[in-house]
Amino acid sequence: MLDIVLGYALDLVAGDPYWFPHPVRLIGRFISFMERMLRGIARAPAAQKAAGVALAVITVSITYAVLYFMLKYARQWNEAAYHALNIFFICMALATHSLSYEALKIYRLLENGNIEGARHALSFIVGRDTECLDTHQISRAVVETVAENASDGVVAPLFYLFIGGVPLAMAYKAVNTLDSMVGYKNERYRYFGWASARLDDVANFLPARITGLLIALVAVVCRGSSKRALMTMVREGSHHESPNSGYPEAAMAGALSITLGGPSTYGGKLVDKPVLGQALRPIEPSHIFEAVRIMKIASLLALIIGVLVLWAI
Repeated sequence: MLDIVLGYALDLVAGDPYWFPHPVRLIGRFISFMERMLRGIARAPAAQKAAGVALAVITVSITYAVLYFMLKYARQWNEAAYHALNIFFICMALATHSLSYEALKIYRLLENGNIEGARHALSFIVGRDTECLDTHQISRAVVETVAENASDGVVAPLFYLFIGGVPLAMAYKAVNTLDSMVGYKNERYRYFGWASARLDDVANFLPARITGLLIALVAVVCRGSSKRALMTMVREGSHHESPNSGYPEAAMAGALSITLGGPSTYGGKLVDKPVLGQALRPIEPSHIFEAVRIMKIASLLALIIGVLVLWAI
């Protein structure tokens, strides 16, 4: 339990060094290698679907096994080395620092009037086209990203850390990476990515709803509306195309009294997403700062609740 607290604190303060080979990058390389190999033997739709199932099972199983045995043998060798390694991987599993850093970088660019720089920075953290976005659209995209990744990058890894330690948390990161790389509904991945997308839906089902509740709980601390956040999440969380992303996004929209969602362009194609929330005020760069603050306090509350539950057990 202490390792989780220290790993959380390390991530909050230092985050992931850009120069260091992040474990998720290694998982991504493994997925790319397996995809090339499996696609060579899977041509028909049914075969692609089976290959996609194999990819998901193999990737998640190997990730869990590698971390489990790495930590097991480290503990047998040296207790201090085990805790250092455990804390390191806990830090790597969390993304509080990197999420807030990237969001606030765009916030500062917008505050300084550098919209071209903000568009460029945004292109690294979202999949939508950013070249023609105005200040309000950029702010909306960043707030949506902060809300969604509050679940995927913070609360969900903490959830699995408390349940099953580093091996389970990194297995979750493998699921998340699979979905981000192959879990698309386009022609290339309709069959091959089906298993990865469904597995990600299952893995995020509880964390996404917990994140929405946490956002609603802490909204009042950040001069937002907890009542409006909770009502918006309950009423509109299921409107999103994703079975999970809508809950933290709807809660954030309600907390900040803004609207999220709506039309966005991906690869030149207009996608009309459902609008979440009711705009009592137009979205501005300042909402990015407020969203990051809500995310950080929600993550801290998640940590405290997890520690108290483990302590009670």
